[in-house]
Amino acid sequence: MNPNILSSESSIFITFLASFLIWFMFGGLVFLWIIDGRIKKELVLHALLATLVSWVAAQMFKGLLPVTRPFELNGLIPLTITIPASNSFPSTHSAVAFAGAASIWLHNKKLGQKFIILAVFVALGRVLSNVHSVLDVLAGGLLGVVSAYIIEKLHLYNLLD
Repeated sequence: MNPNILSSESSIFITFLASFLIWFMFGGLVFLWIIDGRIKKELVLHALLATLVSWVAAQMFKGLLPVTRPFELNGLIPLTITIPASNSFPSTHSAVAFAGAASIWLHNKKLGQKFIILAVFVALGRVLSNVHSVLDVLAGGLLGVVSAYIIEKLHLYNLLD
């Protein structure tokens, strides 16, 4: 898909998926924290820790693996608010989105499915916006899921008791 020939509505939608949807996911975590209960607070804490771990890991991989972004290879304009300056692999947005979504899924399958769908849209937006390849977002997603699983197995919420 050539981002330079998209309609303005398509460009706005792709920009939303690539740059803003992840913040709505974090807003959902804030909502879950507020609405009540120890289980929801544990879920949110695990999701936030998993997103932090996946973000740090993705940044480390980016420093080690100099993969060029698609827009630098094909010369097309990226459809994001800011033009990323770091390496492409893995997608940090995908890692963080999937870390949060997988954490929620590990606690609550029904709610987690909704967040996983949002994470898929974040990853799709990153590819359609011309800032990541499919491999970048798949690796980021895998990194996020592994981070969520590790945080869940450590069960750090018990340390707060």
